Amino acid sequence: MQKEIKPSYRKEEDDRFFRLLRTEANIIVATHSPSRQFEIVFKAILFPSLYFFVLGCIYIWGNNNWVLFSCYCMLGILLVLNYLNIVHDAVHNTIFKSKRLNNAFVYIFDLVGANSFIWRMRHIKFHHNYPNVDGWDTDIDQSKLVRVTPHGEVSGFHKYQHIYMPFLYPFFLFNWLLVRDFKDFFIKKRTVRHLISIPFIEYIKLFVFKAIFILSLVILPKLVLGIHWGRILLAFAVMIFTATFFALLVLLPPHANTGSEFPLPDENKKLPYSWLLHMLKTTNDVTGENWLTRFVLGNYNYHVVHHLFPNIHHTYYPEITRVLQKMAAENDLPYRSYPMLTTLKNHYLLLKQNRSDFDVWEEAM
Repeated sequence: MQKEIKPSYRKEEDDRFFRLLRTEANIIVATHSPSRQFEIVFKAILFPSLYFFVLGCIYIWGNNNWVLFSCYCMLGILLVLNYLNIVHDAVHNTIFKSKRLNNAFVYIFDLVGANSFIWRMRHIKFHHNYPNVDGWDTDIDQSKLVRVTPHGEVSGFHKYQHIYMPFLYPFFLFNWLLVRDFKDFFIKKRTVRHLISIPFIEYIKLFVFKAIFILSLVILPKLVLGIHWGRILLAFAVMIFTATFFALLVLLPPHANTGSEFPLPDENKKLPYSWLLHMLKTTNDVTGENWLTRFVLGNYNYHVVHHLFPNIHHTYYPEITRVLQKMAAENDLPYRSYPMLTTLKNHYLLLKQNRSDFDVWEEAM
């Protein structure tokens, strides 16, 4: 495999600011760690337990339609909550001091349908290192059906992407769990497959865990409950659609909107900003803080601090963000936070902004 030169950032002109912020972040962690550690471990046990408890309820009481569809809906919500509260932190090694224990909890992602190996590569190697950089951030390289960046490949149908994408977004997790993982393993042109080597054992895990996922949520419930295929497939679809709705609410706002930049490296693979400035210009927070966002949704709305300190657990983000806001204002740095509805509106406007004016019929003449 030919090694491709990675993009690099400009010299850290704002290194003093980041050192001060990091010092404050470390003080916050040291101060709150004794009280937060119980919450961190409690959540690591709670959310996976709830997922498998609800799955067990399906096997016992799933003959009742209300129980069946309610439980699959709850599984969809719990799939996302396990990602936000457990898997995401485990892959950054922030739940436990033991890296081996963190890695064990990452396998929860495999059990709920995703492939943890390929997602780790996407998330750590590419998204965190190069957010919003076309060709390197795999989070904006979802599908050829949508042109997220102004630099993306143009197709005639992109002219209408702001019209058809809202109808395709509900299929986001269907694509991720049943299509995209396989494409990243087997299509050499895909960013992940092109830039990394995948061990053979990971191919085996891919098929084994996908089979366990389908077996536990479709085939076994059908056989145990003795219900019609149509009912179980509809219940499974309800789970995926529910999970997609909640997943998109937390995945779309932080990066893919008109308020964020999409920097490109120059001919020397040099990005236009320093690392810190790049993170601030490509990432934003979502305003609002309450028990729901903190405990249930894993402080997903404090995303800027996560990119600056991915090795710190999400329970510390609110306090660190308040320090970041103050220091950014004092140093004229572009920290951004928008209401949820504004970020979703700006994502829609991004789709309109990056649509193609290319006339597919005229080109074909």
